[in-house]
Amino acid sequence: MKLEQLIERIKQHPDYHQAGMILAHNGVVRQTSRDGRKVTGLRVAVDRNKLDNILAIKKEIPGIIEILVEIFDKQDLEVGDDVMFLVVAGDIRETVIATLKETLDEIKSTVTSKTEFYLN
Repeated sequence: MKLEQLIERIKQHPDYHQAGMILAHNGVVRQTSRDGRKVTGLRVAVDRNKLDNILAIKKEIPGIIEILVEIFDKQDLEVGDDVMFLVVAGDIRETVIATLKETLDEIKSTVTSKTEFYLN
């Protein structure tokens, strides 16, 4: 799946005409971990039930049209690879920006876990 495909799916939503903004997040595998170690790769695990619950709740926010997520789990990723796409469509930027941030923070803190691989 490509980010552009998610955006096109949102544009096909029956309520898309109410959207004033589409905002996307594209997370990638970075070369250096938060603690400064050199990263060679990453593996992500996803709790799909928790993800579905979060998305269902966030889609109920007034003004939100659609939220789509693609997480590249079940594979070893290399530096520079895409890890996650998150796309939010809604009426006004304040709502869309806040919803993307909240959704991303919840996904990162409760839905995904990652294993980083380091240079020896």
